[in-house]
Parts: sequence; structure tokens; C-alpha cells
Amino acid sequence: MGKHEDADLILKLYELRREPVMREARNWMFTFNPTSVQDVMETMIGEHSGHLRMVISYWDMACAMVTNGAIDEELFNQTNGEHIFVYMKIQPVIEGLRAMFDNQEFLKNLETVVKRIPDIETKLPAMRERMAKFAAMRAEQMKAQAATV
Repeated sequence: MGKHEDADLILKLYELRREPVMREARNWMFTFNPTSVQDVMETMIGEHSGHLRMVISYWDMACAMVTNGAIDEELFNQTNGEHIFVYMKIQPVIEGLRAMFDNQEFLKNLETVVKRIPDIETKLPAMRERMAKFAAMRAEQMKAQAATV
């Protein structure tokens, strides 16, 4: 496929990310920090089940377009970063989820694209640190807002 077609698909993926429910789900994902399979399963049966499923399936679908050659991988990675963030969130529990679901292909496209990024093993810990700082800042902000009410 040519670069123009790749760009068109990437722009279509971007438009899907702007849809209101998807935007809400993506915003929620910032607050989701699973440390166990149980955390994910509790979410899957809770009020944010749709948010979790929407975000992870969206990024696995987008990455499937890359792994199957519909979108140029380099261009995809240059114009997106959120798939790395989503993978970072789910990586600690992905093998446990695959075992629980008896599905070794669960989020395989997402994992494949992210793992092929140069130096990803050093980028993921740095991203986790940044996200922990953001979470702490958000907690402080919410605490300050609660104190003024």
C-alpha cells in the first residue's frame, strides 16, 4: 500500500479515537493500573468493563492493521504512542490473562507492534515512572479540590 493510503487509514483511526465514548474510555485508562489478573477481572465485571474492552480491542485492531501490512509500521509508530501506553498498562498481567482466557493470541498484535519498537525495554520503565508521577499529581490535585469544597 502507498504512503497516502497508510496516512488515510491512520487519520481514520485518529477520528475513531475522538468519538465521545472512546475518548471517555481513553481518559479512564489513565486511571487504570492493574497489578494482577484479579484487577483486570474485577474491571471486566464492573462499571468500566466497556471502557477497558473498548481501549484494548481498539489498539489490538489498529496494530493488526500494522502486522498484516495494511499500515506502514514506521509511520504508525511515528504518529501514535498511545498503543505503547496501553501495552505498558496491561503488560504485567498479559500472560496471566492469556492463561485465564486460554487464548495465547489475546492482544498479540498490540504486543507484537510494541515489542518491535527499538529500545522498548528501556522506554517502558521510563514511561511507568512518568505515569506514576502523573498519578501522584492527579491525586494531589483531587485532594486539594476536595479540601476547597
